[in-house]
Amino acid sequence: MNLRQRVDRQPAYVLHGRPFRETSLIVEVFSRDFGRVALLAKGARRPRAAIRGLLMAFQPLELGWAGKGEVLTLMKAEWQGGQPLLSGQALFCGYYLNELLLKLLPREDAHEGLFQVYGETLGRISQGLREADLRHFEKALLQELGYGLNLEADARGEPIAPQRRYRYEIEHGAVPLESGEGSELCVSGQSLLDLASEDWQRPRSRSEAKQLMRALIGYYLEGRPLESRKIFKELQEL
Repeated sequence: MNLRQRVDRQPAYVLHGRPFRETSLIVEVFSRDFGRVALLAKGARRPRAAIRGLLMAFQPLELGWAGKGEVLTLMKAEWQGGQPLLSGQALFCGYYLNELLLKLLPREDAHEGLFQVYGETLGRISQGLREADLRHFEKALLQELGYGLNLEADARGEPIAPQRRYRYEIEHGAVPLESGEGSELCVSGQSLLDLASEDWQRPRSRSEAKQLMRALIGYYLEGRPLESRKIFKELQEL
């Protein structure tokens, strides 16, 4: 988007907004056809600004913008409806999804499939939080970024055996553990297969899948902390 252009009627969600000067906002949005885009919403902080109540996170919007450079000018915003407001744990999980997109998605890189998964995930968690929905989104995000997981074969190409234990080496895959051998990132073959098929009947598979995905995401974040995870943990402790 280095050349001046105009975009209209683009499906999008607001990921984050920050004040700009006295009356405006800069909003980071996730759009269907242009990926993550930064937009200047002029006058959006004025008390009577029509656009003020539209730029809410987790709500499906249709946006129009124009300009060139890293920050474009928001020209139009229309609410599309159909998405219940998030509250409680679902709200914090929504912030978690947004923070992952902000920190891992490069700007102006379209991910239409991930955009659809994001909208579907918001819809599901608004009806009742399930960890399965978060794991599904995390898998889709890593796949879109080119970090897809090989969960049905080990690092040597051998089929994953449900009864075996594995050491998961990031960017290489699962390595079988010998009897009595341990590892920081240790997971059962059954858990890997359940994560591949998204079968969450087994508590052990749910627990180990969560640990594995947390380690993978932490690795690709390169040490950057997730504020949403920190706040959610503090609230749980209270």
